[in-house]
Amino acid sequence: MKKKATTRTAALLIGLGAIVLWAGSRFTWITVETFDDKSGEATLGIPGATWSTESTAVSLLLLAACVAGFALRRTGRRFVGIIAALAAVGASWGPLNLLAGEPSQERARSLLASGAASQRADTAVLISEWAEVIALTVSPVGVIISMIGCAIALFGGVLLAVRPGQDSPKLNKYERRRDREARILDDLEATPDSGRVMWDALDADIDPTDADTRG
Repeated sequence: MKKKATTRTAALLIGLGAIVLWAGSRFTWITVETFDDKSGEATLGIPGATWSTESTAVSLLLLAACVAGFALRRTGRRFVGIIAALAAVGASWGPLNLLAGEPSQERARSLLASGAASQRADTAVLISEWAEVIALTVSPVGVIISMIGCAIALFGGVLLAVRPGQDSPKLNKYERRRDREARILDDLEATPDSGRVMWDALDADIDPTDADTRG
């Protein structure tokens, strides 16, 4: 029971990590100050899902891994745990680099000019091609939340890979029949006059009137 609980906990941690990662990617990761000689200065934000495009895909992958952690057998769960851990490490690379280094002004300008940062079909371009990027500021809240999500999913994936639990034993046809006969014999001893028990006994080729059969 304890091993089964550990397996479920690991799968839930992977799912929780996916949700936290997805939530963090909705935040603004980079605030960009631009200048255009026609429209003047502007302050715009780039969300994490745009700057780190893999975050959404990894979140979906981790959610699928969470479900698989409950549905698959031992070997499958171990494999899923490894995949989830690797995916969490990969998803953490973007936010980690953003905190440790300087974001690319050229990439920020490209995302804003292409309209990708707006994430809206009716807003094709946020800045003009000739606009200049004056300054970039990393907004750490969403970045840190995403890294926490990756850490949770990583821990859950490693736990699932190391402790995938045990599979429930599959009873063969003989074992199922033997267990059914034992249950019927117990019922005959407890309630020998029950019509349902008698029919069950006859169906299992047990003589309900045989005292030796009931022990």
